[in-house]
Amino acid sequence: MATNIRTLVQVAGVVQGVGFRPFVYALATRLGLAGLVGNDSAGVFIEIEGPAPRVRDFLVLLEQDAPPLARIDAVRTFVIEPRGGAGFCIAASAPGGHRQALISADSATCADCLAELADPGDRRFGYPFINCTNCGPRFTIVLDVPYDRPLTTMAGFALCAACAAEYHDPADRRFHAQPVCCPACGPRLRLLDAGGGEVPVPDVVVAAAARLAAGEVLAVKGLGGYHLAVDAGSEPAAAALRARKHREDKPFALMAASLEAARGLCSIDEIAASLLTSRMRPIVLLPRLRGPGGTPVAESVAPGTRQLGVMLPYTPLHHLLLRALGRPMVLTSGNTSDEPIAYDDKDALARLAGLADGFLAHDRPIHLRADDSVVRAFRGREMILRRSRGYVPEPVRLRAPLTRPVLGCGAELKNTFCLAKDDRAFVSHHIGDLENYETFRSFTEGIAHFRRLFDVTPQVVAHDLHPEYLSTKYALECEDVELVAVQHHHAHIASCLADNGEEGPVIGVAFDGAGYGPDGTIWGGEFLIADLAGFSRAGFLAPVPLPGSAAAIRQPWRMAAVYLAAAYPEGPPGSLEVMRRNADRWGDVLAVARSGVNSPLTSSAGRLFDAAAAVLGVRDAINYEGQAAVELEQLADPLEPTGYSAGIAEGEQLRVLGADLIRAVVDDVRGGVLPEIVAARFHNGVADAIARTCALLRARSGLEVVALSGGVFQNLLLLDRTASRLEADGFRVLVHRQVPPNDGGISLGQVAVAAACLLPDLSP
Repeated sequence: MATNIRTLVQVAGVVQGVGFRPFVYALATRLGLAGLVGNDSAGVFIEIEGPAPRVRDFLVLLEQDAPPLARIDAVRTFVIEPRGGAGFCIAASAPGGHRQALISADSATCADCLAELADPGDRRFGYPFINCTNCGPRFTIVLDVPYDRPLTTMAGFALCAACAAEYHDPADRRFHAQPVCCPACGPRLRLLDAGGGEVPVPDVVVAAAARLAAGEVLAVKGLGGYHLAVDAGSEPAAAALRARKHREDKPFALMAASLEAARGLCSIDEIAASLLTSRMRPIVLLPRLRGPGGTPVAESVAPGTRQLGVMLPYTPLHHLLLRALGRPMVLTSGNTSDEPIAYDDKDALARLAGLADGFLAHDRPIHLRADDSVVRAFRGREMILRRSRGYVPEPVRLRAPLTRPVLGCGAELKNTFCLAKDDRAFVSHHIGDLENYETFRSFTEGIAHFRRLFDVTPQVVAHDLHPEYLSTKYALECEDVELVAVQHHHAHIASCLADNGEEGPVIGVAFDGAGYGPDGTIWGGEFLIADLAGFSRAGFLAPVPLPGSAAAIRQPWRMAAVYLAAAYPEGPPGSLEVMRRNADRWGDVLAVARSGVNSPLTSSAGRLFDAAAAVLGVRDAINYEGQAAVELEQLADPLEPTGYSAGIAEGEQLRVLGADLIRAVVDDVRGGVLPEIVAARFHNGVADAIARTCALLRARSGLEVVALSGGVFQNLLLLDRTASRLEADGFRVLVHRQVPPNDGGISLGQVAVAAACLLPDLSP
């Protein structure tokens, strides 16, 4: 007797089931089931009819053997009337309706396509745009849903007969692969000079590689925008690129041809290898190899760092270019400092003309820019530092469905936005620092695109408390919405809770550079008793002045001056190098700090790290955000077991005396202790202060769960030391998993707070 079931399959990570429908077709056909599979605005629907045991087998294998890009959220089945049909078919996509289907992230070239790329007998041999249902561009080429070719940037490329046959064959790997193409019908690669004129060459890739080998800077069009590339072993080329981008010290990312090639650059363990070779292909921060046996890397690529950011090729073009070059290349965002990555061809030619000596371009449009993602390995898993290409727009699942759609506008630095409806939060790609018109335009255009793709019209808009953030101003100009203001550090802790599917309450430790404090000071070293709906400030780093405000962030020696003044009320030892190096301005800076003029109080943990770095001689001035703290972490000896001790002043709110840590740094520096040991002891001291403060708060609150968030916890030495001490003391520790601990995760936290505060929409 036949069992007739209509199965609705909700699929995450698959563009309306592309790659999934041919799999379903093949599975149903193999099991001898009748029915159909199709797409609509809600996702994938399947109707199957056949013997009950085979239907049960089908449902098991549906999830067990799903294709590489599929991640099934849920399978819901219910019985329908028998249709009495014979055979199984794939239905045409049905537009309209309430959209619930998801858009897939761009995915690195799969093994099957790479085999064809390298096969001289294949018609796509050496073709730089090869792809199939299991790989290739997705999010960056999608214009609208349902995801069909006319609604992508491939619409202008009519399929040739051979590609059309593959596209329409349910048994083919390229069935309904919307970007499918070949040399006869697809995009074309071009080599352009600095002015945008096409350079006629027999082989574009070979010619481009020759230019890189000759020391030129080449703009290369990727999936989510243009990169600037140079030969990683050429010091003149790397130095020229650094000068043209106005990027003094911040390391460049590298691309190596293979995992084996990457091992010539860095120390790579099993976890790092899995990150490098994942379909997301992020930049992975890895310990740098030095000395004989390693692949030479120009000093200007990553000056003075112990780490390199390395990624593997994720497009066929990258594979071909690296194969022709024969060694790693620098691949950094196509922009000057503080600008968004160029992705539109005309804009790229205009903005990159003074940076690049030529362009390796093509005529497949990019609809939405997406920077490379950045990750580190932490305790055997991935920690995301920048979530963009390869990860976005796959949603973060919320603990409970929202009563109304919400937009979280994010913070000022490392901005992302988040659109959420039902139980899905769509955290955007990395937008950047909202400090200029171009980046703000990228922010507003991105929100409009996400609203269209996911059919979300926000009824609630959450924003930061800071009135001058462009993201806040955007929120305040939204019409017909309910506004929810969310304190910056509460958003950090809420982000960590949402990231882990928890609601609190917890002891939240939010350590970062700066956030708007309701008391008029600049927060940044906070201990909160928090759940999603609210928080109280239970403790903080003892505030010090921020002399010169923004100038103190750019010049860590200023923070050394105020922390030394706090540590030594009678006056610090006069033999300190940091004082001698800055003797001509030291007194003036302290006078400004004491006056309070342009010197707001701050509890920022980031500024405490700056002070330690300056006292230790790591850096007096920075050229990119967090540089002093990054270099202090890299300097520290991870094997050093001892740490400094900071006092904790008790009261209604606990005050951690960071000046005690600076005084301990001074004592060791004057005693001739190696800088590596001093840096490690400082990190251990901060971790110890966090753990002891949390223990005091547990005694007051009874809470035994700690959530760690904020940009300071990108520092894996500090994160590991802190988590270990807390766990040894019996705490359960929450850290970020799906979104960054830095301000890139703020938008998710804003959505989570707004959702917890919402009343149901009672309008008719």
